[in-house]
Amino acid sequence: MPTAKKAAKATTKGLEDLFLDGLKDLYYAEKKILRALPKMAKGAESEKVTAAFEKHRMETEAHVDRLEEVFEKFGKAARGKTCPAIDGIIEEGSEILEEYEGAPALDAGLVAAAQAVEHYEIARYGTLIAWAEQMGKADVVSLLKATLEEEVATDEALTGLGEGGVNERALQAAA
Repeated sequence: MPTAKKAAKATTKGLEDLFLDGLKDLYYAEKKILRALPKMAKGAESEKVTAAFEKHRMETEAHVDRLEEVFEKFGKAARGKTCPAIDGIIEEGSEILEEYEGAPALDAGLVAAAQAVEHYEIARYGTLIAWAEQMGKADVVSLLKATLEEEVATDEALTGLGEGGVNERALQAAA
């Protein structure tokens, strides 16, 4: 049974608070991804994988700008909130870089790690879009949808890299 203190605190938090917490989470994630992408690009063996990471780094800079614009629309300063989920996903990517350095499966592992990041972002952006729609924030929805479309396109491009030879090269080298 909830205590009176918990009940009082719970009644003061609404959808906008939840949205802003999610926004802080995504802002932290995008900034963290910005720092990770150059390392992944540098570590990749294939020029195509490197180019994909470099392209996504530029897109991620625009994602950060859009999130800052969303903060402004809510009259809030742009600031992140530590996100253990993205920290863990990026840590897995770092482990792949270390453990598979020089190995035939490196690029396949990096593509998979990048897709884990994309899938996380797609889920979070989708949620924030639904909440912004519920709050009647059409201007915010359009900003978030623009980023979501880029995240989906990046995920599809990463799938193309895997299916376009990165996974097969890892398999052939292991055989």
